[in-house]
Amino acid sequence: RKQIMRVGFIGLGIMGASLAANLQKAQHKVTVHDARRAAADSHIEAGAIWAETPAEVAQNSDVVFTSLPGPPEVEAVALGPNGILAGMKRGGAYFDLSTNSRATVRKIAAAFAEKGAHMLDAPVSGGPRGAKTGKLAIWVGGDKDVFEKFKDVLGAMGDQARYVGPIGQATVAKLVHNCAGYAMNLALAEVFTMGVKAGVEPLALFEAVRQGALGRRRTFDGLIDQFLPGTYDPPAFMLRHAHKDVSLAVALGKEVSVPMRACNLTLEEMTEAMNRGWQERDSRSAMLLQQERAGVKIAVDAEKLSAVVKAGDG
Repeated sequence: RKQIMRVGFIGLGIMGASLAANLQKAQHKVTVHDARRAAADSHIEAGAIWAETPAEVAQNSDVVFTSLPGPPEVEAVALGPNGILAGMKRGGAYFDLSTNSRATVRKIAAAFAEKGAHMLDAPVSGGPRGAKTGKLAIWVGGDKDVFEKFKDVLGAMGDQARYVGPIGQATVAKLVHNCAGYAMNLALAEVFTMGVKAGVEPLALFEAVRQGALGRRRTFDGLIDQFLPGTYDPPAFMLRHAHKDVSLAVALGKEVSVPMRACNLTLEEMTEAMNRGWQERDSRSAMLLQQERAGVKIAVDAEKLSAVVKAGDG
């Protein structure tokens, strides 16, 4: 049987308003607070209780959530005068759904631990539409038992609540995810402007590449075959062939006068890998250069990786 809990929610912006509404739909007893009282009107009409301060939210709740713009706001609401910590009972739990900094999350968690309470970082991914529909990933860092205790409540907001590791690690995962997306946007903008300037109609170009090998794959599935297990031999596609392809692409960019900074950098990386004598290795062997620079070695057990991929696809 589903447990009905007293849930506090602070920050009723574009994301927070939908998340709090979904908690209400799941029949939880919700107490709300926002910098703007008017933001809570629809929630109060649906039965939520208004609290004047974050401390009051914490006093009325078994678990508190915040959805705020960034680190300064989260720190002020969590640790400031009349903040969540001031009203938090021993053993209470607080999940921050914001995209935060790891240092801020750790600082807040340490302050909560001193009072015998729990703070977990729980950034979300799915955007405003996901917040509304409940098709949302929630990545959680912190005490695993606390995550398990409130998993049902998290499930009222998102269909993919996942424990990542100790405090701060969910924040790291979120930053990896978001930064990757924007870096890919840059590369996509470069190659698309090149393609269009070279004469291909934009919709026809999109239709073509969407059905290519890369287009049919989930974004991060490109890490599965070589990068994560750390196996670049035998090659699925040789580096020297890939080097030729990228050389041809940036040459076309020059021909049609399109600046391609990210793609030229990609070509330089691949050239450096060629100079290591990796021509016959897999094209992704160029990714080893970054592992070297970062001082990390990645080699995931193939069977464990396969199990994670299967679970994700199921």
